[in-house]
Amino acid sequence: MPLKRSLFSILYLSMMTSVFSQNVETIPLWKSDIPNSISNSNYQEQPVFDGKTLTSTSQVVTPTLTVFTPKAKKENGTAVVIYPGGGYHHLSMNKEGAKVGAWLSDLGITAFVLKYRLPNDAIMTNKTIGPLQDAQEAIRYVRRHAKDYKLDPAKIGVLGFSAGGHLASTVSTHYNQEVYKHDSVSAKPDFSILIYPVISMKLGVTHEGSRRNLLGETPTEDLIKNYSNALQVNAATPPTFLIHATDDGAVPVENSLEYYAALRQNKVPAALHIFEQGGHGFGLSKPETQLYWQSLCEQWLKLHDLISEN
Repeated sequence: MPLKRSLFSILYLSMMTSVFSQNVETIPLWKSDIPNSISNSNYQEQPVFDGKTLTSTSQVVTPTLTVFTPKAKKENGTAVVIYPGGGYHHLSMNKEGAKVGAWLSDLGITAFVLKYRLPNDAIMTNKTIGPLQDAQEAIRYVRRHAKDYKLDPAKIGVLGFSAGGHLASTVSTHYNQEVYKHDSVSAKPDFSILIYPVISMKLGVTHEGSRRNLLGETPTEDLIKNYSNALQVNAATPPTFLIHATDDGAVPVENSLEYYAALRQNKVPAALHIFEQGGHGFGLSKPETQLYWQSLCEQWLKLHDLISEN
């Protein structure tokens, strides 16, 4: 049975809106029934707060978009949909969500933090496509409402961390995959920013928790190949910016290396920056990597005329 918005979701949206400044709003992703859903009253979202700040959440039932709008006259027409990481088990909503949205909006970018459904058989008829459904619809929503947000519909990108990077690379390579009924609006990102992303589902390269949560304990070879996104890159894949650390002990740097090699082979514009140190999950919380990757990313955005030089 299709899922409806719960009382918790309504209260949560009100809380999120009141916590942020006037330039931030939270809206439901789906206007009506959520596709691929199973009603389960025993399955409820599990948010974690630090004071009034939502730091993490799991068991997402109702996907939302939190919109960070730049100050008046600062907007530049570029939009980015942000996919927080968390191993397809939880979502790092502050470190890899709200903080990133605030940074991007300060650059004049309208940022949309997606609280997406995490794959689970308890609420989905097919858990492997659940996150991709939300990821595609988020891009369609932004492009559909480009005029409302003063956006250029040809400058809508994605940014993902870790498993959120896998989702961002999935929508960048599977934007034409029919995973739900939709209108004619394209779900193709115009550019991708992938931060210590999970790319491969192959054992020895993948993050095993992300693979298990998304594909199950014993996925078929076809499923592994389909969601090993370096294998899905072609000449139409969006230009991509990648960041990783050599000493990442959770998601091996080979994930970014494989995706970059595939982009290069297909002559897709791409930049890859690898830090010697930084580990995993640095987000915007470690000055030794944060300041450098943000600066590098800003330069790349300028190179592609997505933010101004000023």
